[in-house]
Amino acid sequence: MKKSITLILLFCMSILGFAQEFTGDWKGTLDVQGTKLDLIFHIKNDNGKLSTTMDVPMQGASGIPLDKTETKANDITISSSKMGITYVGKLEKNQLVGTYKQGGMELPLTLSKFENKLPGNTALPSSKEELQALAAKDKGNYKYRVEDYFAKPKASSFGLSPDGKYMSYQEKDANLKNHVYVKNIKTGEVKRAIEEKGEVIRGFGWKNNNYLIYLMDKGGNENYHIYSVKIDGTDNKELTPYDGVKVGILSFLKEDSQHIIVQMNKNNRQINEPYKLNIVNGEIKQLFTNEDLQNPIMGYDFDKDGKLRGYTKIKDGIFTQYYYTADGKNFTMLKEMGMSDSFSVLRYNYASPNPDDAYVLTNLNSDKAEIQLYDLKLNKPIKTVFANNDYDVSGMATSRKRGYEVDYFSYTGEKTIVVPQSKYFKNIDKKIRKQFPKYQYVIADYTDDESMYLIAVTSDKLVGKYYTYDPKKNEFKFLYDLMPQLKEEEMAEMRPISFKSRDGKTIHGYITLPKAALEGKRVPLIVNPHGGPQGIRDRWGFNPETQLFASRGYATLQVNFRISGGYGKDFLKSGFKQIGRKAMDDVEDGVQYSINQGWADKDKVAIYGASHGGYAVLRGMTKTPDLYACGVDYVGVSNIFTFMNTFPAYWKPYTKMMKEIWYDVEDPKEKEIATEVSPVFHIDKIKKPLFVIQGGNDPRVNINESDQIVEGLRKKGFAVPYMVKYDEGHGFAKEENQIELYKTMLGFFAENLK
Repeated sequence: MKKSITLILLFCMSILGFAQEFTGDWKGTLDVQGTKLDLIFHIKNDNGKLSTTMDVPMQGASGIPLDKTETKANDITISSSKMGITYVGKLEKNQLVGTYKQGGMELPLTLSKFENKLPGNTALPSSKEELQALAAKDKGNYKYRVEDYFAKPKASSFGLSPDGKYMSYQEKDANLKNHVYVKNIKTGEVKRAIEEKGEVIRGFGWKNNNYLIYLMDKGGNENYHIYSVKIDGTDNKELTPYDGVKVGILSFLKEDSQHIIVQMNKNNRQINEPYKLNIVNGEIKQLFTNEDLQNPIMGYDFDKDGKLRGYTKIKDGIFTQYYYTADGKNFTMLKEMGMSDSFSVLRYNYASPNPDDAYVLTNLNSDKAEIQLYDLKLNKPIKTVFANNDYDVSGMATSRKRGYEVDYFSYTGEKTIVVPQSKYFKNIDKKIRKQFPKYQYVIADYTDDESMYLIAVTSDKLVGKYYTYDPKKNEFKFLYDLMPQLKEEEMAEMRPISFKSRDGKTIHGYITLPKAALEGKRVPLIVNPHGGPQGIRDRWGFNPETQLFASRGYATLQVNFRISGGYGKDFLKSGFKQIGRKAMDDVEDGVQYSINQGWADKDKVAIYGASHGGYAVLRGMTKTPDLYACGVDYVGVSNIFTFMNTFPAYWKPYTKMMKEIWYDVEDPKEKEIATEVSPVFHIDKIKKPLFVIQGGNDPRVNINESDQIVEGLRKKGFAVPYMVKYDEGHGFAKEENQIELYKTMLGFFAENLK
């Protein structure tokens, strides 16, 4: 009897031991008609009984329970009758080799053990079913769907080759992938140059007549890498294959067909240094060494020939210094600036016989940024060439073909204004404005010989229409309407507004009004503080968010609160150390202005924002909890202390600047303020419904910021829908994720604003 009991015990132990072979985290990739889809299975062993949950990172789904996990010898079967999923695999050399079945589809799937590195608390995100139930509350007979506003255009991102023989563009396929194509303008022949696979193509452009350059990161982590490819799709290669390194383009070197200049934090993750990169063979050469690691260089100025002419470095973590070399060897400091000061080279004046002449954007001698013609060797201005009394000047354009004469200057006031300068461009501007009198226009691209221009026309009601323009023939040809499904006459008006803050400051912004508001009815209001916050601003033009909200009867208020850019350095500085305080007062004063104008229903005001705007949502709901009926926090800061401690490495040199703009948590008085304005410490004050959205790979606002607020509120018994996409970063880039987000958001607003 004793012997039989021993045998039974040994048998049970062997089962437990074998079951242990299956436990852990397993990852594999399905190939679904060319689309790569990662699946993660978490197999647990509870006293010999196996259970499994599944993650689908691309779909932002995690912890999906699967109701059956069975093993027999080397075989395992995992299934969910509810979802119609079955996986049958065999254990072979630490891999599960098998078949995934769902909806009549059978696909091979090999799973490998890995260390589960999904960020944050994976138990917190709401289930897909919960979010779908919330989205379903957006009921009504609406003409336009979320997809009408947020489905990416069938074609977009048009560009011209330098010689004008080809046109590049992105085109979306049935799997929502946006591939890059090149079209021979003369023959009409089209070839796919870049295939978009698992990662989003973050940008692309022409290097020369034969090569394109493009950028990608991994799942929104913002560690951009650079790739080159021939226009026929061959010779596709990664030029910067360095893990954990962020790459940025400094100069396309128009005069050099094979090279570009990039900056990378390759040698030190906190420090950017410049490199000359051969886009054909991948050869790379470091051009300058950033030796003062305590006062690192933050920006480099190269001329058209690839010579380093100047750089801007950080001094003591707060100040910036501009250095220039007249002889190519010795760098001399020209300017030392505070955080609200600016002095930057827009472009060198190649039309001048003096090689040290340059156009600089500066506010050192004025409140508003202006463009000066400047002698860098003598360190003195020659003359101010463009300024505006009310707004910062922002840009300019010159003609390489016509000896670098200035074509136009630009600035953004209530709208973006282009001010023509050259006789040539004055004529072009006149022709464009005559052709499109109701619209703003953008010169999207043009050929080297200026024989063909690519023009995009836009407004607050038009996403954009592309035209080619032949200046010799004065001929406009329609090319593409980005979103023809949205009828201009049915879109809402975006109005510039201004009002006085409670302390007498003039605040600007915009309000988008639905039809009912134009008819004199008070409507629900969504106030939408922008991100940044420093130096960023909202602008007039087509906004898919505000138009979507208007289609559901909501007005949208966008306030350029103090610290916003474009209104001069005094306005910018007035918001330093006022985040969550006076900057928030400006938002609240904008809400009151909208109520006073008769547009907004005071009992139906929501607050929604992303990044700093997400912080403003949380701060608003704790600072003035009775003002808002609900809030939507999208990748927002909840805790200033943890936010400061989780900066990516390349932000570390700017920590002191951030503390001067936000709060220095090492200073006792400012620590007290930071505690006061950090929403996570005031969860008890939140009275109204909150919806939280986060990208798992966000390098700027770590997922912990959202986890903290969700976990804290739920511990208080507060229901918080929480959407996390583990294949996204600081905001959602993938079309399917964007559409799901806005559908869910509309359901949330329908539940709390209708």
